[in-house]
Amino acid sequence: MSAFKIDINADLGEGIGNDELLMPLLSSCNIACGGHAGNEISMRMVLGLAKKHKVNIGAHPSFPDPENFGRKVMEMEAEALINSLTDQILALKDIADELDLQINHIKPHGALYNLIAVDKNAAITVIQAIEKLDFKTKLYAPYNSVIARLATENNIEVVFEAFADRNYNDDLTLVSRKKDNAIIHKEEEVLSHILEMVKKQKVTSVNGRKLDIKASTFCVHGDTKNAVEILKYLNEELPKRRVEIE
Repeated sequence: MSAFKIDINADLGEGIGNDELLMPLLSSCNIACGGHAGNEISMRMVLGLAKKHKVNIGAHPSFPDPENFGRKVMEMEAEALINSLTDQILALKDIADELDLQINHIKPHGALYNLIAVDKNAAITVIQAIEKLDFKTKLYAPYNSVIARLATENNIEVVFEAFADRNYNDDLTLVSRKKDNAIIHKEEEVLSHILEMVKKQKVTSVNGRKLDIKASTFCVHGDTKNAVEILKYLNEELPKRRVEIE
């Protein structure tokens, strides 16, 4: 019998080309909806895969910046960002409605995700975008982040997210992708990383500090070079350690 239950998610529809391989290994997916990547064709394809494999669906909106893959902060007026985010989410929802699927959650992408974790004004803007929607949805967000606190205060259900294949700084931010130690590639290390967070509610920073963390959903990045192998390994090994993926 499993003592722990977790969700494993990945960002899909980003043009990496491995969506069909990743989807059967996930319990949730975050679908790019036109901000940093994605279009009607890719959204429809990924939604079809999610329906086939009974995977929970999330919208993965971003700064509208495909040139930089949403990984640079854009200076935008709040209203313009709100309109962009709602347009992205509703573009996905329109297709999901056609396929009789429901949006389970929203997970902002890249620079926006990192910004709202620490910046109150940006976090408020994202909350206003979510509140503008005509349906209720969860928000995937980091533990102890500005966006998680404000979302909870505004009656938006928050699911704490951590990163299976990324290293953490001492302040619980992610190590910059510009650094060689940003990404964890070894499958055994990814497993240990998750188990420490699940069973001990701790994560070891790159400097060896044990930090408090809570998470019930764990992201494996689809563009990590061995993402499929990591996910296959986790699906095999986590249940042996009484951690069920659901």
